[in-house]
Amino acid sequence: MLLRQGQTLVMIGDSITDCERARPRGEGLFGAIGKGYVALVSALLNERYPERAIRVVNMGTSGNTVRDLKARWETDVVELNPDWVSIMIGINDVWRQYDTPTIVEGHVLIEEYEATLDGLIERTKPLVEGLVLMTPYYIEPNRGDAMRADMDRYGAVVKRLAEKHGARFVDAQAAIDRLLEHIYPATLAWDRVHPNMTGHAALARAFLNAVDFEWN
Repeated sequence: MLLRQGQTLVMIGDSITDCERARPRGEGLFGAIGKGYVALVSALLNERYPERAIRVVNMGTSGNTVRDLKARWETDVVELNPDWVSIMIGINDVWRQYDTPTIVEGHVLIEEYEATLDGLIERTKPLVEGLVLMTPYYIEPNRGDAMRADMDRYGAVVKRLAEKHGARFVDAQAAIDRLLEHIYPATLAWDRVHPNMTGHAALARAFLNAVDFEWN
């Protein structure tokens, strides 16, 4: 497993990462990691590898776009001196184009999304041992749905940047799609964005597989 003894993993993103984390950021294993996939990642890392004393820090903020991440990157990532950084952002970048179509100043189009995320990766890569890039997702099985199609395009940007920078890649949409083969979308999330614990478990599992977690 890639995370080593005493390392710190910062996980940053939007409400899916945030998931009711404590503020200000608390200390201790369960002080501020929320109630979602970040909490599951922390719990499983510390159950499977207790001797490594890995610290997971949740820096998700509800409603964030990649533009918001850029504004707080120095304080919420760089100044924490992490060994690993995980980024999952893009849902709001796409969603705002659909739920508030006339408020165009809040829209982060794909060109800005790619350029900003690329810049954050470039800024951070020399400072850390590893980066994990997670795609945004939409809990909608119909790939012809307009918002799902756009989310897939933003996800393709994440994959391209992971390949460019040698980062670990997590296809969060694929993890959700596997569930959608058997579970109705509204059962996972009434708004097709904020999942129940089954959805968060799928995200946690996908993340841990990307860092070579040994399940057995």
